[in-house]
Amino acid sequence: MTGSTLKHWNNFKLKVLLEGIGVGLVAGIVVVFYRILLNEVSEFRNHILIFLKSHGVEYTFIWFGVLILTALGIGILIQKLPMIKGSGIPQVKGVLLRQLKMEWLKELITKFFAGILTVGLGLSLGREGPSVQLGSEIGLGVSRLLKRHHLEEKYLITSGASAGLAAAFNAPLAGVMFALEELHKNFPPVVMICVMGSSLMADFVSKHFFGLNPVFQFENVTPLPLKYYGFLVGLGVIAGVMGGLFNYTLLKVQDIYKGMHFVKDIYKPIIPFVMAGLLGLIMPEMLGGGHDLIEKMTPADLMLSTVLIYIIVKFVFTMICYGSGVPGGIFLPLLVIGALIGKLYGLILVEYFDLSASYAVNFIILAMAAYFTAIVKAPITGAVLILEMTSSFQHLLALIVVAMTAYVVADLLHVPAVYDALLEKMLGNGSQNKNTYKRNRKTILEIPVSIGSIFEYKKIKEIQWPGHCLIVGIHRGEKEIIPNGDTQIFQGDRLIVLTDEEEGCEIKPVLLSMGVENLSQALQS
Repeated sequence: MTGSTLKHWNNFKLKVLLEGIGVGLVAGIVVVFYRILLNEVSEFRNHILIFLKSHGVEYTFIWFGVLILTALGIGILIQKLPMIKGSGIPQVKGVLLRQLKMEWLKELITKFFAGILTVGLGLSLGREGPSVQLGSEIGLGVSRLLKRHHLEEKYLITSGASAGLAAAFNAPLAGVMFALEELHKNFPPVVMICVMGSSLMADFVSKHFFGLNPVFQFENVTPLPLKYYGFLVGLGVIAGVMGGLFNYTLLKVQDIYKGMHFVKDIYKPIIPFVMAGLLGLIMPEMLGGGHDLIEKMTPADLMLSTVLIYIIVKFVFTMICYGSGVPGGIFLPLLVIGALIGKLYGLILVEYFDLSASYAVNFIILAMAAYFTAIVKAPITGAVLILEMTSSFQHLLALIVVAMTAYVVADLLHVPAVYDALLEKMLGNGSQNKNTYKRNRKTILEIPVSIGSIFEYKKIKEIQWPGHCLIVGIHRGEKEIIPNGDTQIFQGDRLIVLTDEEEGCEIKPVLLSMGVENLSQALQS
């Protein structure tokens, strides 16, 4: 078993690239049709709301009846397949950590149609989380159908996840960075190779159907002059604080729903669906992810009070929707809230700090990246995502400044990364989907050695390694070294660790933490 594992590891890089491209093709097609059907259902909802304004109240009751029946159906599906709940990104992270398992075909079909109904009928949720989960399930399905080695499975799952995000937002680089920065928390070359192939293929498919235009089209945007960069620090601070509020409230609302013992779980989706029905009658611009709201408010001359109301309503509505556990992501709603914060901030600067009105739109774009960074704790992904979604690389420096400011503020406030926190809560709830593995199956871990690591300059025999692991190789640049006890480890090396598959999810975090432990102690001293 060990010999076959090592032999396979040395020969599968090209294969996993080709397989990643294939996964990207299939995931791109699935996500494209997901977006098309979602747009159709959203258009249907808008026509219904227009119809209700000019007809009798009995039609309004019928519409609410449709919403309630849909909510009940969603509740039943969630009860039978709990892995379709929410965004889907925490589930993907759990699968990669071998803490959760997927029933890929059932969940693929159910998440596809349930996500269309929840977002299409007006809930404040996004398409990107479900797209990531759909892509990852396609990656798992390809692995299972082709009966690939278990070592390849996590790479194909990651390829599918990055392809899903790339196709959802026409953002291939953001798909790559999301896989590396958020899902894996490091940049192993094998992962980079396969996710680049899958993301580019998925983006090619997406652009074939939706064209080459970016997701958000901002016109007449002039780069922010350097003399205004002080305002970016203020925006980053606000985004960091508001991001902390978003994460805290999101987790708290989930606890509130869980504590509603007087309401059965299958009935809880009725709450956001009824709220969507009410908002459809009084504030229809709050429905759905909010993509149209961002583009409409950009040239609009809105009052400060109006924007503030939008922020509060969108924030509360998003919390109620996601907290209920219905399928749908938070990427797009949080970007919309961030854009609204940027709009409010820009209006205040124009009104009270003599900022030229032509630069107010810049803060809408920059606030999206800052708010995303504070919530997800992935600054590179946030900056790249907004660059690709707006197709304006003139904002690169400003995006980095505001994203890093928001990240530092969120870190000082001990704001948890939202998807890590959601996964921890999911596992803490004792999910029935926790995975179990057969003993004696082997897996390979690739551990990067960073500056300041306790591995650095040490010989292998001088390090107290966790149990159940064996250092079988070291990648140093393009060279592969077969180590022994006297082999010295250097910064930039990638350790190839052989371990039991069931122990891998526990050993990898320990090894990764050892890579920064010595640096932290040095800084403290």
